[in-house]
This record gives sequence, structure tokens and C-alpha cells, in this order.
Amino acid sequence: MEVLMKVLQVILALSVLIVIHEFGHFTFAKLFGIRVEKFFLFFDIGSSKLFSTKGRFFTSLFPKAKDWETEYGIGWLPLGGYCKISGMVDESMDTEALKKEPQPWEFRTKPAWQRLLVMVGGVLYNFIFAILCYIAIMAIWGSSYIRNEDSCIYPNELGVEMGFKAGDRILRMDDYVPENFGMLQADLVRRDVEKVVVLRDGDTVDVYIDHSKIGDVLNTPDMFDLAVPFVIDSVMSFSPNVDAGLMHGDRIIALDSISTPFLQDMKAYLAGVPGATVSASVLRGTDTLTIPVIVDSLGRIGAYTQVPAYTTKTYSVLEAIPAGFNLTFSTIGGYLRDLKLLATPRTEAYKSVGSFIAIGQVFPSTWDWFRFMHILALLSIMLGVMNLLPIPALDGGHIVFCLYEMITGRKPSDKFLEVAQVIGMILLMLLMVLAFGNDIRRLIH
Repeated sequence: MEVLMKVLQVILALSVLIVIHEFGHFTFAKLFGIRVEKFFLFFDIGSSKLFSTKGRFFTSLFPKAKDWETEYGIGWLPLGGYCKISGMVDESMDTEALKKEPQPWEFRTKPAWQRLLVMVGGVLYNFIFAILCYIAIMAIWGSSYIRNEDSCIYPNELGVEMGFKAGDRILRMDDYVPENFGMLQADLVRRDVEKVVVLRDGDTVDVYIDHSKIGDVLNTPDMFDLAVPFVIDSVMSFSPNVDAGLMHGDRIIALDSISTPFLQDMKAYLAGVPGATVSASVLRGTDTLTIPVIVDSLGRIGAYTQVPAYTTKTYSVLEAIPAGFNLTFSTIGGYLRDLKLLATPRTEAYKSVGSFIAIGQVFPSTWDWFRFMHILALLSIMLGVMNLLPIPALDGGHIVFCLYEMITGRKPSDKFLEVAQVIGMILLMLLMVLAFGNDIRRLIH
């Protein structure tokens, strides 16, 4: 059931984003009087379609659909979608029409600036949609995060290997002072940090970053966990320690004289002594007490710990508008930094490229409007930025050709555009192979 829920969310999210992107091309094409022959969600390779407004069933219900200029439909191959614009060399590779005399309603007969706007339309709509999503998120839920200023890290093995220690508080990354604890790992990579200044046992310590390990950082999740002190919030009513004497605000700092300053240390120790009774050193105010604590068969003591404090900011509808714009552009900037890493082989960022499988793992196993909207906005930005890459099969390639024509006054030939389109599609296929290969490798390991 969880897998089905993730699959349905992926299909819904990608369908929405593809339709929005292609609608951007569609509206600008219509604005300039360019004929749009087909508007399809997914690809109808081999002319096989799940649905078409030119199909017999639909036209029997709506006879006037036979005369519609555009065929709307759903293909059978869920790897994207397309808007077939007359007189344009695109992924359909329909070059027969290009052999005929150019017509005034075709893409190729329009001025370069109009063709440029048609190609920019998809990306523009993706960014606008992301802005609207973030405005809605800010207005409805606001923004919540854990302040880095008040938090300490609990590094994994890679973090320890790089020089970090449990309980470190990150003060600066070069000259940058991080605010959001949840973004520390991303900041470390995206900002190409040379030195991290941490507060350790009351002293400042410099941790110099080994850039040969950046690839490992990219491919190792949760390098900086939140170091959580085990401060008792309450004892469960069915806990074996309900009468042990533990009180709200008590902090367990050691078990059997072994230091366990954080929740992670305590869990690791208790997992090794199920069913035993351990001696807990408890800090209560300025006093340190020793309390016998019973461990159940699952390595738990039956007590809730106090949760970390989140910083939450609420917005009115008017306040949410600039906040949505700011979050969109900061997310675009972060994703551009990610692409820069992808283009730097030494970082091994290419190993983090994923396909639909990786996207599916991001979605929650149950429906959550907040997370779905966040993921939808992020994917919309990713789709927009990716389409701006100057690869011929993407919008960015067509944009480059239009800009070249506007600057030089010389239009690339149809033959050149056909060859460039083929090369671009080959590059995209190789990228898909890499993405699926990475996903399969991650599943295996």
C-alpha cells in the first residue's frame, strides 16, 4: 500500500508539472498565431494512445472535436509530455512538414523574439507555479525550521572521519553563518566550503574540509544528525519505570558510568542490554542523582524525551507573497549550485542523479498536503532549471539558437536543427541511463 501511494503521488505530481510546462509553450504559441497540432501528456510512440480528442469514442460524444486545430491526449509512455508546434524541429522528429513551403502559421516563419518566448514559456510557467505553491505554503502553514544557533550536531561515520565530533555547534562555514540546521550538509557542499568553525567544549575549533570527500558527502544522507540530550518529558503510564523516580526535566547523562550525553548514545547502549537494570546518572537542576532504570526487551526505558524546539514563522496572505518569491529564487540558486557540482567530476555528484525511482522515495507513504506541495514546488523548479540547459533537445537548446539568430541575424538551417536535435536526444537518453543505473545501484546496496 505504501508503494502504491508513492507511485500515485509521483504520477500525479509529474503529470501536473508536465501539463503546466507544455501549457506555457501552448499559450505563447497561440498568442502569436502559431498552430499547435498536438498537446499530449506522456508520449504516444507508435501512435498508440490512452486517450485522444480525435479518437472515435470522444468524437462520437463531441462531433465538433474533429474540427479542433489541436489534438489533446494522453500517451502510453510516461516519460514526459510534449506540445507539437507546426514548423518546429522537436522530439517528434517529424521532418516531412519542413520539406513543404513555409506557412504563416508555422513556428519557423515567426520572428526570433516570438520563437524565443514560445520556448521560454514552459520554464516561465514552471517557475510561476513554484512561486504560487510557496506562497500557498507560507500563507497556510508558514515556515518551520530548527535554528542552527541553538543546535549541536551528531555526525555519522563520514562526519567523524572529516573531523567533526558529537556535540559540535557549527558557527561558520568560511564567512557564511548558517541559520537552518536542516540545510547544514547542503550548505557544506553547495558553498564549496574550505573551513568550518565549530564550538567544541567551550572552545572554537577549525575543521578543514577535505574536498576529495565531497562526493561521499553528496551520497551519504544525514551526515549531520541533531544531537538531542535525553531530557525527560514524561514517563509512559505502562513503563516499567513509572515508579523509578524519573521526573520532568531530568537529563540522563550516563548509563552504568558510561557517558551517554545524547539520545543517540543512550539508544546505542540500551540496545545492547535488553531486559537488564542499568544505573542511570541523572542531572536534576544542579544535583546528579543515581537512579536504577529497567530496560524492556526492546531496549527502551518507556520515557518520552523533550523534542527539539522549532522556530515557526507565520505569514498573512500579503506577507506570504514576497516570502514565496524569496523561497523560490533561493531554491533556484541552490539547485544551480547542485548542477555546478554535477559538472565537476571530482565531486562524483553524478552518482546522486536519480530517476522516477529516486523521486518516488522522496514522497511520504501517506498523503500529506504540506509535503506534497513542497515536493511539487521543488520538482517544478528542477524541471524549469533542467529545461534551461543548453542541450538541443531541451528548451535551453532552442533558446540558444534563437538568441544566436537575434544577435547575429543568421538563422540556423533546418538540417542543422535536425542534427542538433538528434544529438540532444542521445545525450538525454544517456542521462536517463545514468539516472536509472544509479537508482538500481542504490536499491541493491
